[in-house]
Amino acid sequence: MSAQLDQYDCKIIHHLQQNGRLTNQELAEMVGLSTSQCSRRRILLEQKNIIAGYYAQISPIADPTPITGIIELKITNYNHENYENFINFVQITSSIKDIYKLTGHYDFLFKVAVKDFNEMSQLISRLSSNEFCVCNLNTSIVLEKLKENSITY
Repeated sequence: MSAQLDQYDCKIIHHLQQNGRLTNQELAEMVGLSTSQCSRRRILLEQKNIIAGYYAQISPIADPTPITGIIELKITNYNHENYENFINFVQITSSIKDIYKLTGHYDFLFKVAVKDFNEMSQLISRLSSNEFCVCNLNTSIVLEKLKENSITY
């Protein structure tokens, strides 16, 4: 954590990562602050974008995109315009859930979620098109999620 965060901020963040639905009163009791102090700190953490958002984690049995894949790819001989087009494409593609720029053999790693293998195939075809100068692409299909976002299944 940043040096700007004290022990109370760190505790607030920790508890909200475990359960983002905690009320300010519940959170205050866990952290050891008054409800008003805890509420002010929570709002400040949100305003500073330290707490970037809240979301619902969907059970795998209810997920409308049940097929998860990991795609690693390497780009070669690209220019600034091609690179910007590539970044724009991956950022707006809803099936690409997480994007990591890497060191090592591959330049990028994507976590993707699709409804079926046809959608996966279309995504791979688009990523490997000449438009983006991809020279190496590796796809793995997730067989089972054992732990995700610190939640064990």
